Amino acid sequence: MPRLTADQKHRVHFTLNGRPVSAVAENRMLLTDLIRHELGLTGTHVGCEHGVCGACTVQIDGQPARACLTLTAQVEGADVRTVEALAPAPDRLSALQAAFRRHHGLQCGFCTAGILMSLDALLRDRPEAGSDEIREQLSGHLCRCTGYASIVEAALSAAEEIRKEEVSENV
Repeated sequence: MPRLTADQKHRVHFTLNGRPVSAVAENRMLLTDLIRHELGLTGTHVGCEHGVCGACTVQIDGQPARACLTLTAQVEGADVRTVEALAPAPDRLSALQAAFRRHHGLQCGFCTAGILMSLDALLRDRPEAGSDEIREQLSGHLCRCTGYASIVEAALSAAEEIRKEEVSENV
């Protein structure tokens, strides 16, 4: 079997924000590089490039994942969502984004996209999540500006709104 080298290329097929993608990438190309530099979606930020800060968090098959630690080959056939997919329409924010705005859950904004992607996954699966569970979800994210209090308040507010939406949909 021939040995693969880093500069060899492969084709990867996956869904990105609801749209099919077929891209050619070097074997060691990281998902952050593909998303930002090849596909032009710059909402996924690159901070530490070691998986520590969480700024690059995306969702892969509904679960938060560090795009700076994910090779493009690993998303073959997967459903990938970036922060650009959170808003339900170009002129409307998601409940979580709107809560961040209301509660000043962002300051410089560098970490915000990754935090939103992690919290979106948590609140989608567990809209009843409380403060402790939200803080646990945030433990993989570094934010130097907010002190996290406003982020937790925003997430709790969004969770309440999501629960109300679910109740009204079931009525």
